[in-house]
Amino acid sequence: MTGATELPVPDTADVRSGPEVSAELLSVLPLLGEWHGEGQAAGVGGDHRFGQWIRFSHDGRGFLAYESRTWRLTDDGNVVGPDLREAGFWRPRGEDDVELLVASPDGLVELYVGTARTTTSWELTSDVLARTPDAPDVTRAVRLYGIVEGALMYAIDRAGPDTPLRPTMSARLERIR
Repeated sequence: MTGATELPVPDTADVRSGPEVSAELLSVLPLLGEWHGEGQAAGVGGDHRFGQWIRFSHDGRGFLAYESRTWRLTDDGNVVGPDLREAGFWRPRGEDDVELLVASPDGLVELYVGTARTTTSWELTSDVLARTPDAPDVTRAVRLYGIVEGALMYAIDRAGPDTPLRPTMSARLERIR
């Protein structure tokens, strides 16, 4: 046994291989692929740099699967260890509307609704936030994604019960596949 698992129904992060792309995905198709880069985060422990890998894939149906992994970096770029991780689905609804469902291992589940601002940018606002008792106390969130000069850039702002919406994470990622 090689250790690799082949699934009977493949998905792909590439439009040139795998299942045919559903017409429903046209409004989010520019996201399809794997992205890698660095960003800046603000949190309880203070601001810090992070590295990130994101994968948007599809299996022929009308949604993109989303997976993100980050790792903490020192100021000079050395890897400290794992950081945030999340997974979910981008669900286009009609020509410009989109829903984003995101879950993270810190006990937060976020459902966003939004719209395509242009053919390569999306603005999403939290509609429902569910959290476990020890999860971050988030009451509202906004995510902005855009592809600028071939790079995926995003910003996430979050608010708590006693804090206004404020920047939490942002990054610039280059397409690696």
